[in-house]
Order: sequence, then C-alpha cells, then structure tokens
Amino acid sequence: MDLVNHLPDRLLFAVPKKGRLYEKCCNLLQGADIQFRRSNRLDIALSTNLPVALIFLPAADIPIFVGEGNCDLGITGLDQIQEASMLDHTEDLLDLNFGSCKLQIQVPAEGDITTPEQLVGKKIVSSFTKLSTNYFKSLEKVSDESQLTTSIRYVGGSVEASCALGVADAIVDLVESGETMKAAGLKPIETILQTSAHLISSKNPKFPELVEIIHQRFEGILAAQKYVLCNYNAPRRLLHDVLSITPGRRAATVSPLEKHNPEDEDWVAISSMVERKAIGDKMDLLKKSGASDILVFEISNCRV
Repeated sequence: MDLVNHLPDRLLFAVPKKGRLYEKCCNLLQGADIQFRRSNRLDIALSTNLPVALIFLPAADIPIFVGEGNCDLGITGLDQIQEASMLDHTEDLLDLNFGSCKLQIQVPAEGDITTPEQLVGKKIVSSFTKLSTNYFKSLEKVSDESQLTTSIRYVGGSVEASCALGVADAIVDLVESGETMKAAGLKPIETILQTSAHLISSKNPKFPELVEIIHQRFEGILAAQKYVLCNYNAPRRLLHDVLSITPGRRAATVSPLEKHNPEDEDWVAISSMVERKAIGDKMDLLKKSGASDILVFEISNCRV
C-alpha cells in the first residue's frame, strides 16, 4: 500500500477486493471504460486511460476510507456504510442495484422464539455488532424486562453456525436466498435492513469533476441495463394514444415521415426508451393501437 503515497494526481477509488460484490464491480468498471489490469497479490491497480487508482479493500473498510480518508469514491454495501456510521460522512451517489440481500434476525427453526422481543436479554452473534446493538437497545427501552441487557458478540465468519454450536440464541446476518440459513436449521423472524451495493463519494472530493464523470457513466450503465430502445411508425392522429404507451424515460422522440403521395395519411416515426421488463406488453399494445414496423434495440451504453 506504500504506492498510495505516490499517487497525488490520481483519484482514489475503493472497491471490494473479494466476495459477493467483487465480480459485479469489475464488470461495472469495465462498462464505465475504466481500464485497468490488476496484478496478482497487489491491491492497487492504475487505470490506463483515466487518472484513477483502484484500491481493493474489504467491503467493511471502504466507508471509513471514503468518509474519513483520501478515497474520493467507493463501492460497498449500504449495510457496511451504516455499520461504520458513515452515512453522514459520505455522499450516497447511486444505488447500483446489485448485491441485494437482507440483514435478518435468524433463530433456530425448531425453537419457540417467534418475535425479536423474546430475544431481549439473550445472546446474539453477528458480524454487524453496531446495527445489532442499536436494534436491540431500541427493544430494551420498551421491554417489560427493562433491566435486561442483550449480549451482542462479534463473529467474523460462519455466523449461521453459532446457534447450533451453543454460543448464541439468535444471529443477525446477511441473507440472500436463505438456503444457507435453512441448511443451518434457522428461520427469519425480522428484517433489520434491506441492502445493496452503493456508489459513495467523499463529502469533499479532491477530483470533483472526475467524480461526476464516473457517476454519470455508472448512471448510463444502469439505464442501459434497465431499458431498451423501441422504434415504430404510427399515424399522427394516433400520436396521443401511442405516446401514452411509450412516454419514454423522460420523453419520446417524434420525427415526421415523408409522404409518397399527397393523399397518404400523415405518419410519424417514434423512438422511445422502454423498461426491458415491460417491452413485450408494450409492443402488443402498440400493434393493437395501430402502430407498425415496431423494432426493439439493445442499449449497450448511454448517458441519461
């Protein structure tokens, strides 16, 4: 990491070095045209086309380096930002819509605990001790057993085994599909936080213009993943009807079509961004409304 001290003219961008977010982050960086090559065993990679240095860090450390350190940008989970108490020290630029999971309270499926209130005064194991402590303190304040203090202990890995191994009455951990928890004989009784990967920045970045450029690129990638481009022709008299079907992300583009004969009906060409998940239904509605030559194109990248 000594190389960091010799990078005064580069934006420092902290990204997860491994785990569930790493591969998605690399794909996102590639889509944003931040070109780099990471050497084996090195946690720093210099971009070859932008004044950016990528710093590969544990996801839990990234909020601190962005909020209090020299990193202008970072990608990490919302759970890690809150656990590090960095919400007020960083700018939340963008929900990246990947790495979605839930921070849940899980208890033995065969036990008699069904509500979080029953865990007041008991033993909880988690790698999110701050979020867990804050949650159970709020329960302790309204509990009839107000003299009890819930024990929150830290375990960095294999949290789901804590109940079976006798060190916890319940756990607080991130859950994606829930299959691991079921295999460990656990069931959820409460969701503390819905989380996903976020792009965050320093409150006072050293390279604000470059931060904004990268932010815009990421927005464009997410829009390209969410939308397709729908082109079609329609009589001008139907313009109101078809635009109600495809209003566009902000607005549709309408262009006149040349008439072959003066007697021909006045037609227009329409281009509109449509959410990918709805495109099949939209095409059916357009056809039913009188549109024709309906074409759909993938968007590889864009700026929005």
